Amino acid sequence: MSMLAEWWPFDGFAWPWLLLALPLPLLVRLLWPPRAATEAALRVPWGARLRQIAAGAPGPARGHGRLWLAWAAWALLCVAAARPQQWGPPVVPPQTARGMMVALDLSGSMGEEDMELGGRPVDRLTAARAVLADFLQRRTGDRVGLIVFGDRAFVLAPLTADLASVRQQLGDAVIGLAGRATALGDAIALAVKRLQDAPVAERVLIVLTDGVNTAGVLDPDKAARIARDAGVRIYPIAFGGEGAAVSVFGFRLPLGGGDEVDEAGLARIARLTGGRFFRARATDELGAAYAAIDRLEPVAQAGQAVRPRIERYPLPLAAALGLGLLALAWRRGRA
Repeated sequence: MSMLAEWWPFDGFAWPWLLLALPLPLLVRLLWPPRAATEAALRVPWGARLRQIAAGAPGPARGHGRLWLAWAAWALLCVAAARPQQWGPPVVPPQTARGMMVALDLSGSMGEEDMELGGRPVDRLTAARAVLADFLQRRTGDRVGLIVFGDRAFVLAPLTADLASVRQQLGDAVIGLAGRATALGDAIALAVKRLQDAPVAERVLIVLTDGVNTAGVLDPDKAARIARDAGVRIYPIAFGGEGAAVSVFGFRLPLGGGDEVDEAGLARIARLTGGRFFRARATDELGAAYAAIDRLEPVAQAGQAVRPRIERYPLPLAAALGLGLLALAWRRGRA
C-alpha cells in the first residue's frame, strides 16, 4: 500500500495529450471492420465453432480474457507515454552572493583626462563608470546600492538586486551633480545609515574617490569609527592619475593640476573598519581592485527553492509490458 501511495496519484503528466490515444484501437476496429466471409452453400450446425477448433482458436471466454489483458496493457502504455510525474521535495541550492554600497566621487577633479579607455584618453569619471558598469554586469544574485557625493552625499539607488537600474543610474551620474567639492565623511555616514538594516555579512562599502575631504559636516575618521561600530567594512579606492597631459610626438607630457589623494587617510579608514585600501592610477588597476574585492567579500546564502519533477512512467510501462507478455503466453498456451 505504501508503494502505491508513493507513485499514485500523479501530480500531472508531461504530455497529457497522449492520453487521447486510449480509444484508438476501438476506433480502428469500428472504421475498418473485418471482411465478411463468403457465405457457404451448405450450412452445417456449429460450423463456426468447428472452424475455430480446426484453426486452434480459443473459445469465447478464453478470447475475452486475452482481449481484456490487451486492453489493459494498451491503457497502461498510454499512461506511461504521457509521462506521469510527481513533485519532489523542495531543494534549496547554495548560492554565493554579495551585498554592498558603492560611493562614487563626482567632484570637479573627476573631470581630469588622465586615464585611458580603449586606447584613447578619457576623464576619470568615464573610466570609473565603465569599470564599475562591467563590475555590476558580472554580478549574479548580488544586491548593490549607489551613492554619489560632492558638496553633499545623495543616494541614487538603494540597496537592490535590480542591477540594471543601478547601471542606469550610474550612467546618468555626471560631474557636479552633487557639487564640485568632496564630502567623503558624509558619504560614509550615509552609506552606514543605508546598510544598518542589511545582514552583517552584507555591510560593505566601496568608496571611489580621487581627492581629499573638502566639504561636508562629518570628518572621515569619525565617520569611519561610526562605520566600525555598525559593522560596516570599507574598501576605499584612491582613483586617478597625475593630472591632465598632452601628447607630443607620441609622448604624454603632464600638465599638472592633478589633485593630491589622501592615501594615508583612506588606508587608515580601511584598517579601522576591517577593509582594504587600493590605489588605482589606471583603468586596469581599478578593474583589479574590483576583482580583489569580489574575492574578499563572498556571502554564502540560500538560493531560490525549487521542486524537481520525478518521473513515474517506469511503473505503468513495466505493468503494460507484463500484461502484454501474459496475453501472448495465454494465446500460445491455448494453441
